[in-house]
Amino acid sequence: MICPVCKCDMVVVEYQDIELDYCSSCKGVWFDSGELELLLKSYELEEPKVFFDGLFNSQEAASSEKKRNCPICDKKMKKTTMGGQPEILIDACPDRHGLWFDGGEVVQLLGRLAAEHPSRRDSEEQVISFLEEVFKAPEKGGTDD
Repeated sequence: MICPVCKCDMVVVEYQDIELDYCSSCKGVWFDSGELELLLKSYELEEPKVFFDGLFNSQEAASSEKKRNCPICDKKMKKTTMGGQPEILIDACPDRHGLWFDGGEVVQLLGRLAAEHPSRRDSEEQVISFLEEVFKAPEKGGTDD
């Protein structure tokens, strides 16, 4: 799969039967619609149908960020926001093929979901530990070696 941001080849990372497409260049993550649903269900962090309906049915978010094309159907994705302050700006395929998260946004999402469901702390910590290692946010202003 080709990254919708930097056009590099993405790698597939597998975690508990969930395959995520990850760009090692920009640190972005593509979740096919079924993959994020599996992740949410497996850790009982959120009701997937409510979560997805809210994202896909929301209005387009105002953003200066360039529109990206879905890596599946090549249609322009909708910018949508999640959560409180600061909001997480993600890209959603209009045909519901999946969601694009820029580097660090998956960890932010899971942190928010865990805060809303503190009784599920152990599950959330397992997921966040894995995702923090794999999907670290790119460092601002840093240089590559």
